[in-house]
Amino acid sequence: MRKQHWIEVGVGAFMLFGIVALIFLALRVSGLTLDRNEPSFTLTASFSNIGGLKPRSKVTLAGVVVGRVTDIQLDTKWYEAKVTMSLEQKLEGLLSTDTSASILTAGLLGENYIGLTVGAETDVLEDGDEIRDTQSALVLEDLINKFLINSTKD
Repeated sequence: MRKQHWIEVGVGAFMLFGIVALIFLALRVSGLTLDRNEPSFTLTASFSNIGGLKPRSKVTLAGVVVGRVTDIQLDTKWYEAKVTMSLEQKLEGLLSTDTSASILTAGLLGENYIGLTVGAETDVLEDGDEIRDTQSALVLEDLINKFLINSTKD
C-alpha cells in the first residue's frame, strides 16, 4: 500500500510540472512578460502592409529586443498602417534620423516583428518622432500570386 502512495505522489508532481511548463510556454509564445515597466520613449512608423504584426510584437536592434509594438492604427489619409513602438529609454538620442524599420518574420511559426537598422546621420530621433524609412512585410500569398501571373505570361 505504501508503494501505491508514492506512485500517486509522483504522478501528481509530474502533472503539476506539466501544467507549469504549459503556462510558461503560453506566456513566451504570446509575448506577455512579467517585467516591470521600465522608462521608455515612443516612435512611430508607417507601413503599406504589416502582415501579421500585432500589438506587443517585439522591436529589435541588431537582434536584441529593445522594445515592443504598443499600437497599430489605420491612417485614413494615406491608407497605411501607423505603428507605435515603445523603446527602451537608453536608446533615446542614439537612433539617427535615417534609421530604417522593417517588418521581419521569425522562426517556423512566422511571428512578425520590427527590426531597426541604424543609419549614419548625426541628427537623432526623439520621443514622438517618426521613422520615415520603412520596409513592409513580405506576404507569401502576394509572392506566389506574382509568380503565377508572371509564369502565365510566358
